[in-house]
Amino acid sequence: MSVETGDRPGKIDARPVRHPGRYVAIVVIAVIVAMMVSSVVTNTRWDWSFTYQIMKYNPVIDGLWRGTIVGTVGAMVIGVVLGILLAIMRLSDNPVLRGVASVYVWFFRSIPRLVLLAMFGSGLAYLYPQVSLGFPFAEQLGHFIGLSSNATTFGHINVAQASNGIVIGIIGLGLSEAAYMAEIARAGIQSVDVGQREAAQALGMSSGKSMRRVVLPQAMRVIVPPTGNETLAMVKDTSLLSAIPVIAELFYQTSQIGSHSFKIMPGYMAAVLWYLVICSILAVVQMFLERKFGRGIGTQRADGGLRARMLGLAGGGPR
Repeated sequence: MSVETGDRPGKIDARPVRHPGRYVAIVVIAVIVAMMVSSVVTNTRWDWSFTYQIMKYNPVIDGLWRGTIVGTVGAMVIGVVLGILLAIMRLSDNPVLRGVASVYVWFFRSIPRLVLLAMFGSGLAYLYPQVSLGFPFAEQLGHFIGLSSNATTFGHINVAQASNGIVIGIIGLGLSEAAYMAEIARAGIQSVDVGQREAAQALGMSSGKSMRRVVLPQAMRVIVPPTGNETLAMVKDTSLLSAIPVIAELFYQTSQIGSHSFKIMPGYMAAVLWYLVICSILAVVQMFLERKFGRGIGTQRADGGLRARMLGLAGGGPR
């Protein structure tokens, strides 16, 4: 009940609405979590000591660095650079560039990464065991004019040997990631007002320069969050490198150790714990990047609205 003094209300004795269902939900969740923790701790088949031992094995550490971390970094570099290029092509006025970029995005988004890596690992070596570097139809032209094949080519690539390494896996994951990054970058570029680009061009900037210095820095606040999600997904997708096959990979090594020791779950949990560590670190990095590129966006409006509401409550409402 309030007592009015002049044209301003007095002190309001407000009581919060009680929600007993919340306390019941908290108790139920706490009981379920306690049961799960008790099961994990007391069940000796988890064998946590062996799990921590597997995490420190040299083949596992080597697979963590070479297969998971290097694979993620390499694939994301290819995906981001090629994705931004494809996004610019899709926004181009040139119908040929738009068509090529659209077909690329359509194709690689339609193929599962496991199938794509299997094709890169086995199909390329089957179709092209050895690739000659030279001019188109150089070998046929050399035979026609009487030259040897070595005289018309610059070198050769042994595809059968290269397709079994981490490099071909990084290329396969990067090409697949570029299709998704193209759509993310395109959404970020389109989120920037057209007037920003027009103002940059009015100052004498070229299209490329205005894209690099004006449009992309503003588009990053939209690009960074989904790119962080794609990076976290790529960390987990490196486990698909076993389809090539790449044996210097985290999950492959931990699963092999678990199979040979007849302790499957400790091997799986060793990989799970390493994935949790890597993804947690990347999530923190993503948070700082979002704060950096989102600085000044919506902050003043939110603070101003909160300040106005607080002043309104302190003053007893608008006068």
